[in-house]
This record gives sequence, C-alpha cells and structure tokens, in this order.
Amino acid sequence: MPAAKKHPTTRARRNTASTASTLRPADTVQIPALPPRPVVFTEDGAMKAGDWHEATLDWWADLWASPMAAEYHSSDRHALFLLAVLIDDFWREPSTKLASEIRLQRVAFGLTPYDRRRLEWTIETADEAKERGQARRAAPRANRQPPAGTDPRLALVQ
Repeated sequence: MPAAKKHPTTRARRNTASTASTLRPADTVQIPALPPRPVVFTEDGAMKAGDWHEATLDWWADLWASPMAAEYHSSDRHALFLLAVLIDDFWREPSTKLASEIRLQRVAFGLTPYDRRRLEWTIETADEAKERGQARRAAPRANRQPPAGTDPRLALVQ
C-alpha cells in the first residue's frame, strides 16, 4: 500500500525566485551618454580616436527605450559600456570571437527572450496595461479629506 501524500504546503517549493517581475514601459529612464569611443589601433599600429558606429548608437538608444531599462542599476552602466565597445568592434570587423563574447555579456541584462525567461521577467502587453488602467479608473476614489466637524483631535480635549 503506497504512503499517504504529503500536505500541499510541505510539498511547495522553497527556492522560488525573488527576481520575478513584470516589466512596464519605462517613461522616466534617462539614457546615459556613451563615453568617448576608446582609442582604436590601426593595422600599422597607429592610434586613432574613433566615433561610435551608427548601429551601436541605434542599439544604445533601443536598449534604454526597452522595458528592461528600468531594472538596470546605475552600477550596470559600466558593464553596458563594455558591451557597447564589443558591439561597436563587431560592427566594424565581425568575428565569431566577438559574437561569442557579446552573447556571454548580454546574458546578464535580459536582452534576449531566453534571458528574460531565466530572470523571470515578463514584459507587460498592451492588453494588460489597458486592463490595469481601466481597473484603476473604475476603482472608487479615496476621500482624502474627512468630513467637516469630525476632527479626531477634538476627542482629546473634550
């Protein structure tokens, strides 16, 4: 005869993720300026100051316009700057070595659907946002002012 099943509360997982969240469009996130492009060495060994590749600038703007931008901490910017340099180098001279390093670095920032799934981040859809707004508008408004003559402090002096 099989043993009795454990109580559902005993069987529940205890190692649930604390990072699970629904990402909403970030309206107040400021796009940090990219630092000056690091010095580039030409084939003959000469140093050359460079500008950022146009595709890198587009990627940077898209990154900070995404819903994930609200989750980035100020300390994440430095790693994102390094990732921007890798992406810029890739656009200038594509290589499998750079592509693999970019894949490794972008994992931490939830830049692909798989990474967002691993971090348990979901992006709020337009329907969810619409429903949330309708529910907020339909909810009764809280009356912030008490009715006249009902000052609770008066009970202390009477």
